[in-house]
Amino acid sequence: MKKYLVTGGTGFIGAACVRQLLAEGHGVRVIDNNSRGAARRLTDLAGSVEMVEADIRDSAAMVRAAEGMDAILHLAYVNGTEYFYTKPELILDVAVRGMLAVLDACRAHGIRELVLASSSEVYQTAPKIPTDESVPLTVPDVLNPRFSYGGGKLICELMAVNYGRTGFDRVMIFRPHNVYGPDMGGEHVIPQFSRRLAGLCASQSSGVIDFSIQGTGQETRSFIYIDDFVEGLMTVLRHGSHLGIYHIGTQEEVTVAELARLTASCLGREIRVVPGSLQPGSTPRRCPDISRLRLLGFTPRLTLSEGLNRTVPWYASHP
Repeated sequence: MKKYLVTGGTGFIGAACVRQLLAEGHGVRVIDNNSRGAARRLTDLAGSVEMVEADIRDSAAMVRAAEGMDAILHLAYVNGTEYFYTKPELILDVAVRGMLAVLDACRAHGIRELVLASSSEVYQTAPKIPTDESVPLTVPDVLNPRFSYGGGKLICELMAVNYGRTGFDRVMIFRPHNVYGPDMGGEHVIPQFSRRLAGLCASQSSGVIDFSIQGTGQETRSFIYIDDFVEGLMTVLRHGSHLGIYHIGTQEEVTVAELARLTASCLGREIRVVPGSLQPGSTPRRCPDISRLRLLGFTPRLTLSEGLNRTVPWYASHP
């Protein structure tokens, strides 16, 4: 069993990972400033997990938090599509300064395992769907603030790999593809669809609901439920190789229009999708090839419909 320092451990994904690491017998220490996460997600684990409230850009705090650890699971970042456009400088600052602080902490204590959370956003508009891990990473337009997110993740990957060539036994990168579930925050498409539809259902008690979306509705994504995601990450931790890069997602590609209809069906309603304009830089299709992770023994269990039936009602009851 190992002792893990989890950055961003009070976030949606972080808290789920902390729970699973503890369930498997590992020791866990969390560092998070709770600017995006919420300490309440782990309150029931008081006494089982060490909590450090600090900013990961604070190198001295990171070095202190990493003392006695065997591995660092680096999840902390600023996510949520709305922040790509409104806070690009913050995203890049957390990306670069945070990654440097994590690497400083590893070297200060001789920590020889580092696992980095990257993102499907590093591909932007991938030339191949499903997309495998060998597809080139791109920043199509440095003038578009959206690409601060994918660009920051790309920088983190470069730093992890190139710093990790010496002094580490295992450096691994995973790229999540649209993780969702209850209590994931409100800045993502499934929570936003769920809450908007719940409000429209309340104001229109019967009949077909007109539901506006961004884009034509034919844009696609693939989504992975949080429980499946955590199992995918645990598979990487158990079996991943040094300098290995792994997609964690599903190959169930769905259009945005169908996602809206599935969300409405969880609330027992029918909708009429009303297309709208896309924000500049939005990707028309995204779906990962997860063959590499399958070779390590991972298979997603939940369909999108099953996951939405666990998620949408939660958001409808938490306005």
